[in-house]
Amino acid sequence: MALLHPAPDTAPIDADPSAAELHITSLVVHAAPARLPSVSQQVAAMPGARVHASSAAGKLVVTLEAGSLHEMTCKVSAIQHLDGVLSAAMVYQCVDSLASMNEEITGADAQT
Repeated sequence: MALLHPAPDTAPIDADPSAAELHITSLVVHAAPARLPSVSQQVAAMPGARVHASSAAGKLVVTLEAGSLHEMTCKVSAIQHLDGVLSAAMVYQCVDSLASMNEEITGADAQT
């Protein structure tokens, strides 16, 4: 049986390292209030995930980091399918090459 997609944290052997990307997404996750502690713990345990805030009404503010669109899609889907999650809505999504993100910004320390 052939795999249609590579595993989320693997890259093709011949992948160009200069083409590596970083995907950053923020989500508002709405969970059943009674399940909020469990949902929050499960999300926080995911690699590349961070829970920034929560409310007694069952809302979580979450950011995710991933190395590919496929990996990000898998992470969002995993959150959407957690027991107690009512919805997970993407609020922001950014992607850039790692090379670009690691470029030094000249003049960033200049006083204006």
